[in-house]
Amino acid sequence: MDPVQATIALLTLTSMEIVLGIDNVVFIAILCSRLPEDQQKLGRRLGLVAALVTRIMLLGLLYWMVNDDGVFASGLFSLTDLGIPENWLMVVDPKSPDGPEILSATVNEISLKDLILFAGGLFLIGKSVHEVHDAIDGESVEQDTPKTVSFASVMVQVALLDIVFSLDSVITAVGMAKEIEVMVAAIIIAVGVMLFCADAISGFIEAHPSVKMLALSFLILIGVMLTAEAMGMHIKKGYIYFAMAFALFVEVLNMRTRQRRSARQQSAAADAEVA
Repeated sequence: MDPVQATIALLTLTSMEIVLGIDNVVFIAILCSRLPEDQQKLGRRLGLVAALVTRIMLLGLLYWMVNDDGVFASGLFSLTDLGIPENWLMVVDPKSPDGPEILSATVNEISLKDLILFAGGLFLIGKSVHEVHDAIDGESVEQDTPKTVSFASVMVQVALLDIVFSLDSVITAVGMAKEIEVMVAAIIIAVGVMLFCADAISGFIEAHPSVKMLALSFLILIGVMLTAEAMGMHIKKGYIYFAMAFALFVEVLNMRTRQRRSARQQSAAADAEVA
């Protein structure tokens, strides 16, 4: 590859990898927040190192597997073979929208990728909903009896989610570049950037509980998207990222409003004491 083209591909792919890895960083930060304070930083760093190893291993595997007839994307079995009626799987033929419905091969044929995305999506939804429940109903209990989890259990959960979160970034790398050296370099740089930003992101989330709730809501949304992808319903990630960016913008405005209101109240209280 021409050096200029390789540089452009590297910069573009690195940017994409960072964007696709943000949700991974957020979830690692939330999981590690349940660890004792002296273990949280180590947990975040080990989680991202595990993400790097997972991405490189998957990249090497998918480099030759991901194609139209690849093992990873080819069907392992059909839903109709499991006794599911064909009329449940019928869709309108895209070539003739006004014509009869046809059996959707995308929905009917189940691949290894579909199984991983579906299981990962369900795990992400379940874990995020559990975290939301703890945040809403568990605060008073946790104040009396602080809840801690083992370092090993958190690392196992991080490792499992790293596999799911790595899929989209690795497939993006295979689709955007041809040379595996460029792909590996982009992934290493992206994870390096995430390592540098992980502490700041974690601190911000912990300092603002409403942002943590917003982040958990995003993760539920991503889990729904993964399960939908597994069932053959493609959702453009641009819509998800736009919704996340807009919601975060609104939350920043709310935070600024609360800060100014608090400052005015403190100023009024100080004036009242002087008077």
